[in-house]
Amino acid sequence: MSSMHVHVTGIGSYLPERTLTNADLEKIVDTTDSWIHERTGIRERHIIAEDQMTSDMAVEAARIALDDAGIGIDDIDALIVSTTTPDMVFPATATIVQAKLGGKDFPAWDTQAVCSGFVYGLAHADGMMRAGMFKRVLLIGAEAMSRIVNWKDRGTCVLFGDGAGAVVLEAREEEGGVLGSVLHADGSYRDLLKAHHPHPGASPDAVDFSIDAAGVAAVEMKGNEVFRVAVTKLGEVVGEILAHCHIDEDQIDWLVPHQANIRIIQATAKKLGMDMKRVSTTVRDHGNTSSASIPLALDALYREGKLQSGQHILLEAFAGGFAWGANILRWSK
Repeated sequence: MSSMHVHVTGIGSYLPERTLTNADLEKIVDTTDSWIHERTGIRERHIIAEDQMTSDMAVEAARIALDDAGIGIDDIDALIVSTTTPDMVFPATATIVQAKLGGKDFPAWDTQAVCSGFVYGLAHADGMMRAGMFKRVLLIGAEAMSRIVNWKDRGTCVLFGDGAGAVVLEAREEEGGVLGSVLHADGSYRDLLKAHHPHPGASPDAVDFSIDAAGVAAVEMKGNEVFRVAVTKLGEVVGEILAHCHIDEDQIDWLVPHQANIRIIQATAKKLGMDMKRVSTTVRDHGNTSSASIPLALDALYREGKLQSGQHILLEAFAGGFAWGANILRWSK
């Protein structure tokens, strides 16, 4: 068994300049600010610019994370991008990010577990780094969710936003860092939350889902059913990751959950017996940024100076698929 431990040594995030408030959405679809906020906790979300791609947001977050770690792209051994909204079918968005950052000749690939993508990506990186494959990995969660929602569907379009978050991971002999991960998936739930790509040869009208007549897929969700399963599965995985890492509930200093819905976040905090003051919540201003939401929420804590060495941080997410999971970190930066 390797004696190496995987630590976060740099962190960064990026949000597009354009914001779309609930009041703005009232002009687009039959909804109200109070209806959205009461059910989701969301007030606004950021929307990618027309001339931007997912890779562009990933690059901005990555540059900040690399600078925070005090290293350059040439010091990276592997690059992972977690995304549901890649620039194109192939090549992997990670390779595009690699090129834009000026890197070359190291492995770069995408991982896709929707909103659980960052949790999955962190587990993947941790395992490979402990096995001695890589010393430093750049892990990014980046999403342009506004390009795959149906802006005529008031049940889903109000939920999502765009952004990117990145961490630099480094294998060290020093104890701490990633203490463990738990991952799950159950494809039998797939019809409750999904996004279809249009069939080949579809007319432009068939893919006209975005605010500005762009977009190539549409999210479909049976909200009440997803909520019930999410609360149950997240409650279970919280207990599982605590047992896996041999940590008690009262040892968790911060909960950094996927930012899908404030009510789901509150239910998970209640399961842990945690005051909401110890929960990173960015859903109000970001909406659901899928795999970008956890690194964005982690960076928010970091930039506010709230993370202290030795603190235990629990990351957890639930996603379409269904896929869900959790990681625990002992902060050492």
